Amino acid sequence: MKKMGKVVVLSTGLLLGSLSTSTTIPLLSNNIHYAGAASLVKFSKTSYQTTANLKLRTGSSPKTKTILTIPKGKIVTSSQKLGSWYKVSYTYKSKGKNVTKNGWVSGAYLKKKSSGITKSSVTKTLSITKTNYLTTDNVNLRSGASTNKKVVVTVKKGKAVTAYQKDGKWYKVKYTYTSKGQKNTKYGWVIRDYLKEYNQYTQTLGTYYFTKKTVKLYSGPNTQKALVSVPSQNGLYSTQKVINSIGQTWYRVSYNGKYYYVYSGDVSKVSVKTFAKKDFQVKASTYVYASYGSVYNKLLLLPKGTIISTAKTIGDWAAVTYNGKTGYLLLSYLQNAPDKITTEPTEKPADNPIEKPAAVTGEEKSYLVTADLNMRKDGEGSTILITIPKGTTVTSSKQLNDDWYQVTYGGKTGYVYKGYLKQFELTDYRFIDLRTKSTVSAQQINAYIAANYKYTSNYKKLGIASILLNKGQAFIDAGNKYRVNALYLAAHAIHESGFGTSNISIGKMNLFGYGAYDATPFVGAYRFSTVEQCINYVAQKMKADYLNPNGKHFEGAMLGYRTNDAKGTRVASKSIGMNYWYASDGNWGSKIANHMQKIMAFNKSIYENPKIDARYFTLPGIPAGGDQFPAGIQVIAKKDLSSVIKTGTIFTMLEKTNDFTVKVLVNGKQYSLSNISFSEYNKYISAINLGRVSGASTLNVRSTADTKSDDNIIAKLKLNQYVSLSLDKKNNVIMDSTKNWYQVNLANGKTGWVNKTYIIKELQ
Repeated sequence: MKKMGKVVVLSTGLLLGSLSTSTTIPLLSNNIHYAGAASLVKFSKTSYQTTANLKLRTGSSPKTKTILTIPKGKIVTSSQKLGSWYKVSYTYKSKGKNVTKNGWVSGAYLKKKSSGITKSSVTKTLSITKTNYLTTDNVNLRSGASTNKKVVVTVKKGKAVTAYQKDGKWYKVKYTYTSKGQKNTKYGWVIRDYLKEYNQYTQTLGTYYFTKKTVKLYSGPNTQKALVSVPSQNGLYSTQKVINSIGQTWYRVSYNGKYYYVYSGDVSKVSVKTFAKKDFQVKASTYVYASYGSVYNKLLLLPKGTIISTAKTIGDWAAVTYNGKTGYLLLSYLQNAPDKITTEPTEKPADNPIEKPAAVTGEEKSYLVTADLNMRKDGEGSTILITIPKGTTVTSSKQLNDDWYQVTYGGKTGYVYKGYLKQFELTDYRFIDLRTKSTVSAQQINAYIAANYKYTSNYKKLGIASILLNKGQAFIDAGNKYRVNALYLAAHAIHESGFGTSNISIGKMNLFGYGAYDATPFVGAYRFSTVEQCINYVAQKMKADYLNPNGKHFEGAMLGYRTNDAKGTRVASKSIGMNYWYASDGNWGSKIANHMQKIMAFNKSIYENPKIDARYFTLPGIPAGGDQFPAGIQVIAKKDLSSVIKTGTIFTMLEKTNDFTVKVLVNGKQYSLSNISFSEYNKYISAINLGRVSGASTLNVRSTADTKSDDNIIAKLKLNQYVSLSLDKKNNVIMDSTKNWYQVNLANGKTGWVNKTYIIKELQ
């Protein structure tokens, strides 16, 4: 054994000597090593970076076999060395997989990294502002910031997560979801590449905000792109709230006809007040502005001492009309008028007044008060007892000299001037106060719709069922919410939508035709998400405007009637109620009243002494929503629409929102246009290949332009669905040789043929 030991020592010494030095190795004895011999040293695992291209060998000698060459700058790890040679582990990628090789390298070409890894690979877990994201694809939520870590759960595409830490390209997130009826929350790491920031948009009732200081308005709900600065104490109107990706609240506001976003902390909400019209005097010369703020256009200058009236304020601004112009001025420039101006001719009572004439009694009649009206004790010039608000209905059976009618109001009896009364007779539903609650039931409304919708043309031709079936309760709920007669609401919707079978009602849940223009009724019409949303929108609008004495279109809270002259112009003195403004058809009110009568017979006693609900609401903003067009809709500009879209430019139309903003694509970039008037769209644009299915509840798309068999049916289109007509290289719509069939582009990228009889070309 000793001999063997000596042989081993000698052999090892020679090997080590060959590695460490080229000098001769002296042997001291048969039992001990030479003084320069090296032994295997073990240490904690450490990372090194190669300083040159370095051969990885099978042994700790330059004479051993080369496994591979490690490039300069790569990382290796080691926990053993023999002299100046290190036993290392090297990992690299090959064909997408990690490959690890072990071997020996010379320490002369290694540089120790103090952190144990290269500077370029250092990552540090950092806290970040909590940010909401949506996943852009199915992504694994892992227990750590590495693909080697355990998968906690797979988050599906389009789900919301909240990130609050990051480590390089990895984000630590909170994910909440519902499974089997229970809410679950998981925490873990996902790769940033699969996330996009997420903003939550909510439609709100119209709200007014005023700037607290000079603020910036932005293109989106963040501070990335400021577009406009607005000085302090100027008003902005909003119908949309946004909680952005980092939890900040922003408002989308309209300003000078365009939409912007403002941070909630920069503005304060103000109240809107409506009241009986009141007279004021201008304390010092001031301008009337186009909107509620001095930043808006000046309409006119009011001299000191001007008497002006208002029935509405927004914050510190009063809405006024003067010389035919309507605008706003600051309340601080107004003071009470020195003397109340009466709404009828007045004379100072004589010192020795003559005996008043006796009142003549006749048939009791009903009247609408058309302006705030003073009730006087004994007629002209006598003591004012009370002021009767505009919109009140009164009755009278006595009068003086044909000019003054005796009425009772507010527990007082006196006389009012006839010039501010408009007579009507409570004979049917046309003249009931629509601010009174109806006793109609949902079942009565449902039964009437179910019994009649099958007589409409769309049902007879196409078998289209009414979208109002079993929606009676929606009218009851909206009536209760907005204090509007539910029977009237149902009848109005039935009349305007053809019992819920019209194209606009079916295609857009739009029962009343809001947003529709004669030039382009379907494309222009607002798109609602549900029948209920549409009913609520119109109920609020009616109560805020047509049924509100301070509303722009108030002529009495009744359906009423309209009288036109030979030219079709309204005769104001012979028109009353909603029909005055709402429709040019003089019998519009009668037609709605007729539906009301058929649903529930008129009972005069219910409406003779109505309990009016005089609570009002702000006008609703334009509802969220719009029309998404199929891919490839080409439109030509008829005039300059922007600095990019000039006359003759052909661009792609993507969407038209309810506020008539048109989103377009030009040379790969998306733009929004808000200057196209859809009431006369053909002055602005002309669509080349936008079609819409009409005259068929379902339209077959065929692989060939014929109907010889059904074997060539490759797709089906629904009634009112938008269609992209195929174009040739010259932007002409492609038709077959008979000119009876259009080639259409399908969503799956294929093309097919449809009979042109069932296609309407929109925006031509």
